[in-house]
Amino acid sequence: MRIFYKECVSLAKHGFIVKLIVINGESETLDGVEIIGVPCHFNSKLQRFVKAGKAAYEKALQLNAAVYHFHDPEFLWYGYKLVQQGKKVIYDAHEDVPRQILGKAWIPAIFRKPFSFLFEKFENYFATRLTGIVTVTDFILERFLKVNPNTITVKNFPILSMLPEPGNWENKKDQLCYIGDITRVRGIIEMVKPLEGLPVKLALGGKFSQAGLREEATQLVGWQNVIEYGFVNRTQAKEMLEQSKIGLVLLHPIINYQDALPVKLFEFMAAGIPVIASNLRLQKQIVKENNCGIVVDIFNTEAVQEAILFLMNNPEQAKAMGNNGRQAVEEKFSWGKEEEKLVDYYKNLIK
Repeated sequence: MRIFYKECVSLAKHGFIVKLIVINGESETLDGVEIIGVPCHFNSKLQRFVKAGKAAYEKALQLNAAVYHFHDPEFLWYGYKLVQQGKKVIYDAHEDVPRQILGKAWIPAIFRKPFSFLFEKFENYFATRLTGIVTVTDFILERFLKVNPNTITVKNFPILSMLPEPGNWENKKDQLCYIGDITRVRGIIEMVKPLEGLPVKLALGGKFSQAGLREEATQLVGWQNVIEYGFVNRTQAKEMLEQSKIGLVLLHPIINYQDALPVKLFEFMAAGIPVIASNLRLQKQIVKENNCGIVVDIFNTEAVQEAILFLMNNPEQAKAMGNNGRQAVEEKFSWGKEEEKLVDYYKNLIK
């Protein structure tokens, strides 16, 4: 979504010739963007790391572009090679990878801190040598400004035209909503547990991305109140939002979520429904300042239940919170202003 619909399409709309390299993707032109599929065979993550970067780099050189913009940290070495070829290169640091590493369950705990430290050194080394950095949060911005002054923040706010207008409250169901990747740290267990004994349903859209997690979730008593959709397209997501009264953003308090701007939060706000959100630093600030939902300790099941029941039993206050969220997105948290920042950044690069 961020790469194609926000960045690529926005730049194309403002007169830039935009070409998007996609490993093993289909070649086509869509919304003014030329998508270039590059075949690359690999059998493992390690092979992908080695082969895909090389294949993308070779195709990028052939294009002879004025500016190169890449997102994957494994491409940092190739980004530097492009700079050595005299090219202007932007690294889109839309994740705080060193902090992510600290929360990776598949990395043995004893190795997480040293691996995080070494990766940050690696990332900073190349960041100093690239033309510019685009980040998604002020926290990541501050970090990269120390090594590259040509760093800006382009926040991952939603495109309002791609989201449904707030639905008629009277037509909504007694239903909660979550749409996105389903993982432990995004709170699937904390979504299902509070459903036990409550007269509400949870519309769950997305795929489980961790082995055994779905089985664990389905063993909970609250699962009987879950309507599982699996992967949903934009039309299905729109219907889920229109029918639901509450959006859930129950992220775990891992370090890389503390200052994150989860796009799901803004999508629920844009749909005009109140949110129940984790009491993480930045998320809490947004919800409180805009009075668009309730912040809870997600590990306190009773507190989550109380928040659900309050919003269900007080429809006027729930509607008001939903309207506040929609207004906040329209005024402060939509893609429009971020698009202007990105376009201006590019214009300055190619003067």
